[in-house]
Amino acid sequence: MSSESELVGIRSSLYKPLDPNAVKQMAKAVFEVLETSGVAVYSDEAFEAFANAGAVVDRETRTVKLPRSLVEDCIDSNPSTITLHARNEKYDAVLEKDRVHYGTGGTAIFVLDPDTGERRPSTVDDVILNARMVDVLEHIHVFTINVFPNEIEDQNHIDVNRFFHALDNTTKHVMGGIYSFEGCRNVVKMAEEIAGGAAALRAEPFVSFITLVISPFKIDKIYGDMTCYLAREGLPVVVPTEPIAGSTSPVTLAGNVLTHVAETVSGICLVQCINKGAPGICGSVGSIPNLRTMDHLAGPIERAMVNAASSQMAQHFGIPMYSTGGTTDAKEVEVQCAYETAMSSLLAAMSGANYIHDIAGLMESDLSVSYEKLVIDNEILGMNQRVLRGIEVNDDTLAVDLIAKVCEESGSNRHFLAEFHTAEHMRGEFFFPTIANREKRAMYEPDDTALARAKAFVAEIRSVEPENRLDADLRQKILDEFPEIVR
Repeated sequence: MSSESELVGIRSSLYKPLDPNAVKQMAKAVFEVLETSGVAVYSDEAFEAFANAGAVVDRETRTVKLPRSLVEDCIDSNPSTITLHARNEKYDAVLEKDRVHYGTGGTAIFVLDPDTGERRPSTVDDVILNARMVDVLEHIHVFTINVFPNEIEDQNHIDVNRFFHALDNTTKHVMGGIYSFEGCRNVVKMAEEIAGGAAALRAEPFVSFITLVISPFKIDKIYGDMTCYLAREGLPVVVPTEPIAGSTSPVTLAGNVLTHVAETVSGICLVQCINKGAPGICGSVGSIPNLRTMDHLAGPIERAMVNAASSQMAQHFGIPMYSTGGTTDAKEVEVQCAYETAMSSLLAAMSGANYIHDIAGLMESDLSVSYEKLVIDNEILGMNQRVLRGIEVNDDTLAVDLIAKVCEESGSNRHFLAEFHTAEHMRGEFFFPTIANREKRAMYEPDDTALARAKAFVAEIRSVEPENRLDADLRQKILDEFPEIVR
């Protein structure tokens, strides 16, 4: 597979589950909920930042109510364009309006072992292999660290291990959730050294961070403190929310979307109250439950609809959006896995969501990553990109004169195969899959399925000695400075 990315950041507004009146009504409800119900805030720094900005606060209940004027001011001061820089600049992801980019995510705690096919706890080695694969899969633009290193027992050591091995194995932008305040600070320090200084990292941040607003309507101490820190540092921070319809949000899709949008906007307000102009990114991750068990589900079509609607609202407010797609409840790479992944990834992409995470490799209700699925999903994303490009209509592509010319021919000569126009356009007009088997049955080999080809691709990547992406001297300096990094 080519490492070239031909189509980073295509614009798309092809799917809009909310009509224009619904968007206006939803926006009005967002302001109303934040002003009348507010958010419970348990981070002292976040609480005081809201109070100093003019929010109505109740120190006994920890409730913060945000006047509409304050929310509007925070929306206006948040950047409408945020670039997730890559050390390989052709993969810079510009989050704005309805430009679409894809990435991994999920911080799964299991992987399907590429040798045995069995589920096992993920390790540092899986962080490395996932980063290496994303580095060469051309339709995955950002590496959101997608697995947890289960062998790291000290919580303060998790973040530096995840980010170091990600940065050492891909030159695409690296995003990740964070597990401790100390770990977060260490990652920022490490990234500054790689960038060549604090100012250089702020100018072109090649790392970004994910905190969380906890549904329903709570900013806890840990995530609140880390959001404040990252806002002060001026680094991109995603403030996503994960409401589940019927348990941590109203059961209706409209109520779930409202919860999504109001909660994540409260996170944007926190970022702006700490540091006006800091790069805050909205986020939507929630879903619906399995009504038999009330467990979280990853593959329902309604999840895709909710994320698409949340994307519409982010575009309405002019805030960059981190969305979710491509997820499935399947336990194996099989039919359910394929159709749930394809449907949700396409709907999220067609909504114009700026950065769609979880969209490659993730399965089993967001608990596991499959390397073969990562490869297959890259192909699905290539098909998505072709859809987003649409059909270009101009005099050349309509080819009216060519049709007239060919129609003058008679008999077997009447075809377009030998025309220069065909040779000129055929490679750019179609998406060419790399693992799909399109041959006729007579040429079909049972061991040459898309899944078999995906397995072969994974094996090929694993057979090559890893190439460190960090300068050797710098790499050693970081390893000396942070001895907790697993070698």
